[in-house]
Amino acid sequence: MIKVLIVDDQAILADGIRSVLSSCNDFEVVGIAQDGVQAVEAVKASAPDVVLMDIRMPNMNGVIATQEIKRVRPETKVLILTTFDDSDYILNAINYGASGYLLKDISAAALIDAVKNAYTGDTILPAKIARRIADAAKMVTSDREIRLKHKFALSDREVEIALMIYEGFTNKQIAVALKLSDGTARNYISSIYEKLGAASRADAAEKMREALKN
Repeated sequence: MIKVLIVDDQAILADGIRSVLSSCNDFEVVGIAQDGVQAVEAVKASAPDVVLMDIRMPNMNGVIATQEIKRVRPETKVLILTTFDDSDYILNAINYGASGYLLKDISAAALIDAVKNAYTGDTILPAKIARRIADAAKMVTSDREIRLKHKFALSDREVEIALMIYEGFTNKQIAVALKLSDGTARNYISSIYEKLGAASRADAAEKMREALKN
């Protein structure tokens, strides 16, 4: 049984989501919270496996609530569920530990599948949101690519990932944007660190910064 907490300040939407989930025997809806503050307290009290989190709410928005929930109970999966597909929200929510991002026009069957998949550890992103992240990843210049490739003897794929690291993308964002498994993304990143002689993400970014300004 997957325990689910619903967080939405619009009661009619929260009740609709509860009805959808209650139609599946795999779920137990452990509560409904109306803002981020209530959500954090509900997570402490009921220890849900998955939280369906609205973005724009009073008192504490969904992005900050996600950060707090992952701090107090890291094993809880958070799925952002909203009508907004703003790229800043996407990146911030995932950076704070969200397992994915769903738009509220999702079908009942797709919602059920998304919650199950998030529970098992998958990253859930609709195609148009994945494209938004991928487009952001491509906002790099050929000059930077050439300079990093020659300076550190990086492969074409490593250059692509190195520049994403430089731009502040997390491992999960890189994996999703480039359609890589988490393990493959980590392997590329480890190889990049080795070639740069870097001990951490911050160290790698600093070495690239130095290389690109010379």
